[in-house]
Amino acid sequence: MIQYIKVGKIVNTHGVAGELKIMPLTDDPKRYNKLKSVYISLKIGEGMKKYDVMGVRYHKNFVIMKVKDIDDLNAAEKLKEHFVIVDRKDAVKLPKDTFFICDLIGMNVYDEEGKSLGVLTDVLKTGSNDVYVVKSDSLGDILIPALKTVVKKVCFEENKMVVNLPQGLIDDEI
Repeated sequence: MIQYIKVGKIVNTHGVAGELKIMPLTDDPKRYNKLKSVYISLKIGEGMKKYDVMGVRYHKNFVIMKVKDIDDLNAAEKLKEHFVIVDRKDAVKLPKDTFFICDLIGMNVYDEEGKSLGVLTDVLKTGSNDVYVVKSDSLGDILIPALKTVVKKVCFEENKMVVNLPQGLIDDEI
């Protein structure tokens, strides 16, 4: 599992005092209230700089964050398109049978008979339940509902997910 997790993307500045307008990449934007520090970078692991969080508030669907040492519009402007990143130890604790999307991406997916379906490449947020996008060499993209009745096993040690596909999800009668 990766050590750092993206929790937001800086999409703009807010005001002239160096506040950052952040699109949250988390199910619970209120998690920002608990952050003492964050890393900001274009990419995890490359050029990450740590900032102390001075204040957080919310405006519409965005997080407005003030960080130490970013004190004006020009300094904040340089951080546009960067990601807000936290160390895994500072990430929210997930309920049982829920996972960080970044941990699922790249996982090998199999049916209950052990047949490889492909690799999980994306997670679509639909509102009612997530949908896993599995790229298959022979079948193209397979869209798998992220339901307990469908996802039977997730094993990070083996980088493996086992699913029970609903009938008709794959057109195998060719």
